[in-house]
Amino acid sequence: MGLTYVDGVVTGPTGQADVRFLVDSGATYTLLPETDWRAIGLTAKRSVTFTLADGTPIAREVSECRISLTHGEAHTPVILGQSGDEALLGVVTLEILGLVLNPFTRTLQPMRMLLA
Repeated sequence: MGLTYVDGVVTGPTGQADVRFLVDSGATYTLLPETDWRAIGLTAKRSVTFTLADGTPIAREVSECRISLTHGEAHTPVILGQSGDEALLGVVTLEILGLVLNPFTRTLQPMRMLLA
């Protein structure tokens, strides 16, 4: 399986940063590396316990920021990453933007929006 990356801009209270995200349709929230979230002035809003792929629980701080991709822009929750963490674009942000990862072409495309 290949990896898919997208470039984006994140905006917080004190600035903005260009970020290259690994699209991770298995991750719930988007994750910003420590240098990026600090550069745009994010602060923790709450703590959330996540489960890693191996089943290990891990608590991380969560905030919110504006994210802009070529596909659109929106306000989204983000995990405040720690040193060494890679920027991830999670499924909550993808859904907020109305996007899905096409597993065959490894590209983002508009999702089928239902009003039911």
